[in-house]
Amino acid sequence: MRMLYWFLASLLCFVSTTVLKADGLQAGAATSNITPEIGQEIIGGFVPYPSKHIHDELHARCLVLDDGKTKLALVVCDLLGIQRVVSTEARKMIQESVGIPPECVMISATHTHSATSALGKDRLKPEQTLDDYQRFVARRIADGVARAVNNLRPAQIAFGAVDVPEHVFNRRWHMRPGTVPVNPFGTSDLVKMNPPAGSPNLVEPAGPIDPTVSFIAVREANGAMISVFAAYSLHYVGSVGSADISSDYYGVFSEHLKRLTEDGKSNGTPADRPPFVAMLANGTSGDINNINFRNPRPGKKPYEQIRFVAEDVAAKVHGAMAKLEYRDNLTLAARYREPVIAWRKPTAEQKKWTEETLAAGPKSKQDLSFIYAERITRLAQYPETTTIPLHILRIGDVCIGTMPCEVFVEIGLDFKRRSPLPNSFMVELAHGYFGYLPTPRQHQFGGYETWLGTNRLEVNASDKLLDQLIEMAQVVAADQAKK
Repeated sequence: MRMLYWFLASLLCFVSTTVLKADGLQAGAATSNITPEIGQEIIGGFVPYPSKHIHDELHARCLVLDDGKTKLALVVCDLLGIQRVVSTEARKMIQESVGIPPECVMISATHTHSATSALGKDRLKPEQTLDDYQRFVARRIADGVARAVNNLRPAQIAFGAVDVPEHVFNRRWHMRPGTVPVNPFGTSDLVKMNPPAGSPNLVEPAGPIDPTVSFIAVREANGAMISVFAAYSLHYVGSVGSADISSDYYGVFSEHLKRLTEDGKSNGTPADRPPFVAMLANGTSGDINNINFRNPRPGKKPYEQIRFVAEDVAAKVHGAMAKLEYRDNLTLAARYREPVIAWRKPTAEQKKWTEETLAAGPKSKQDLSFIYAERITRLAQYPETTTIPLHILRIGDVCIGTMPCEVFVEIGLDFKRRSPLPNSFMVELAHGYFGYLPTPRQHQFGGYETWLGTNRLEVNASDKLLDQLIEMAQVVAADQAKK
């Protein structure tokens, strides 16, 4: 029955998006403001705190593509993560307003650590009722997609990629024996997340990096740019102002690429032409950040490093855009699945530790042992399994795969290597938030991202989910070969 459902859903995605049908490829883009009220809590650390200022507005950036038979919508939101029910509600609204089925709409979060939560009161809870901000975000996403549909016009698409390795560093390190601090559970790990920069105890990173910015450039036939959808595997940059709402480097990238694209045009964007929309999704960056642990950089003022990284990445993407070859005769496809994965459960020993830790009470607001004891208690009450939303979008010979987790970079590199389509990359934190997703090998090393309560899915979840994603990519690749 489940397989029949997804077959029919995929068929619906193909045949029901012929509203506003036109010959050849069309594209439209738009943005929706999703800035929260001042005073709502900022999340990203272990203890939320209320915002006091809005440094820059948060947005849902939207791109819609239409090949005459299939419409796809790609949405990137300036949020730490997006609760599954928000994506479900937004896609329902989109289907009702413009006829694009949920299986053809990809919604992801950037992972800015300077945003109000769209995860709800309990970010670990798999399902929940929408709160006011979540309802607002869902509505604004739907509005943005509707506006992008209204902006559809004949278009051409090109795939590009450029390596920008200087900003990405694996944050998990092997250290000299005996120098990894004891974790909140009173045991020892083999690696340390974010070790002291410049420490003589550093040995080597526990994993690789992915230096590549993969992107899709969309323009009109006359060369006027419509949108760029890019993905870069960098967790976030941070160092924002105290209690500020900010989109982090993702928003600065988008605005700077827009300036570079419009530079030199004396009249800018004509009044009757929709504005160019750039967007930067998060690739696979669960174990990647912007700290050079071998050679730490000097301290900088708030937002200085954000601007440095964002403007450099945007400039390199803009430079690569000059070499692209555009096409208007490509086809679109999508596949969506929700495979069943087991929740990770505490062992008898971990349950005993949890009970003792909770009984002792917190030593401070930042008592990690107590915080994790509370997390493990909630996780123990979950059902045995859950379904995990996976998504594949094919745009010509470009393949985008998604997972709703903070995905380790090795998984994204494996996806590129195993995908049957030549131009493939991943986007994380799409359609939900299910915690970190390490590989089984990284689980053996331990460290923050593998701790029970930070990681919530079974140890082999990454292998199972990646196998499913590759199978979905094979299906859309086979469909392309038939056309």
